[in-house]
Amino acid sequence: MATPTVVARPLPTLPSGWAAEKDFKPIGKITAASQRSIEPVGPHFLAHARRARHKRTFSEDDRIQAQERAKKVEDDEDSDISEPEDPMLLQREAKDWKSQDHYQVLGLSKYRFKATEEQIKRAHRKKVLKHHPDKKAAQGRTEDDQFFKCIQKATEVLLDPVKRRQYDSVDEEADVEPPTKKQLVKGNYYKLWGNVFKAEARFSKVHPVPAFGDENSTEEDVHNFYNFWYNFDSWRTFEYLDEDVPDDNENRDQKRHMERKNANARKKKKAEDNARLRKLVDDCSVGDERIKRFKKEKNAAKNAKRLEKEAAEKAAKEEAQRKKEAEEKAAREAEEAAKAGRDQAKKAKEAAKNAVKKNKRVLKGSVKDANYFASGEPSAGTIDAVLNDVDLIQSKIDADEIAALAGQLNGLKVADEIKGVWQGETKRLVDAGKLKDGDVKSFA
Repeated sequence: MATPTVVARPLPTLPSGWAAEKDFKPIGKITAASQRSIEPVGPHFLAHARRARHKRTFSEDDRIQAQERAKKVEDDEDSDISEPEDPMLLQREAKDWKSQDHYQVLGLSKYRFKATEEQIKRAHRKKVLKHHPDKKAAQGRTEDDQFFKCIQKATEVLLDPVKRRQYDSVDEEADVEPPTKKQLVKGNYYKLWGNVFKAEARFSKVHPVPAFGDENSTEEDVHNFYNFWYNFDSWRTFEYLDEDVPDDNENRDQKRHMERKNANARKKKKAEDNARLRKLVDDCSVGDERIKRFKKEKNAAKNAKRLEKEAAEKAAKEEAQRKKEAEEKAAREAEEAAKAGRDQAKKAKEAAKNAVKKNKRVLKGSVKDANYFASGEPSAGTIDAVLNDVDLIQSKIDADEIAALAGQLNGLKVADEIKGVWQGETKRLVDAGKLKDGDVKSFA
């Protein structure tokens, strides 16, 4: 540690010839003293009255008040956590900590998952003061400290948020058993089942949880309640019931085996819990008079609509009967007209098809009449090339264009004239972008 250095700083000397009588300049004047009476108010008045009544000094009153506050804290602790200890609980072995009821060990059975962190700390302090081995030794008691270790383990689990959540996940003591038929006959159906779902709601990931309600609940509220529980999202993991995994790097196979075994066990318990909860909701919905009432009301409304509909149908039946014959007659006439139209369209289609065939024969006949544009006997290759070009041009034009081309070629016998017509059609298609230069070589 560094040693501080003291530096002397002398006051500056006054200038020579300075005198207070002539050089001192006052900035302001001090006002005259005034006497005022001060009265205590609020807690200060109460403290003043208490001291005056008991004729205490300030220090005496502070000491007595501190003693009363300490006594009040002790009384509060005793009244808040006053659960009697079960003699069998005191005989527990510390090694069986996983099967112990941590809340019961600390005297918090009536609070369980609702116990606050402050309550747990206060309960632990009270239990330690009573069961600490040093205190027992001072009192001449020779019993072992197994229960003290149980207290320490319970506090360790309940003050760790992760461990406490795991323990609360399997705390069956916090469950509320579903009511029996005998209980439902004598008790309030909605209150009994409401307590069951309040207990189950502690596992919900989604909050707030819909209330069970009563006989005055609306259909929407009842529907939302059952829809929520049939799609319940639980955070229960059942990790607390896992078998201990050996922490030994030399036995990795056994460690992996135990981890898989624990994972499968948790998965199985989760499935069983989901089935249990679904059966719980099924049993509740079966006896719910609200659902029965809603169904009855719906059926009554449906029957009223049905009767109204039947009356309307009966009233319209005669009118429908009168119109029926006219509609049937109109339908027959429309069918006959449609059939005639279809026949006519079919004939027109056949005629158009035959016309196209005829025109195609004219086109192919024109190149045949022109001897396939050969000077002598045309070869098979020349005939195929010309006919392929004819087919190519036919594939690029529609029925009307085929008819127009056939009209130009009809009656022509001179090869040059026929070729000229084909050349003109080829040029038109090339200009229109339907053919490329060189696609047709027979008419070049």
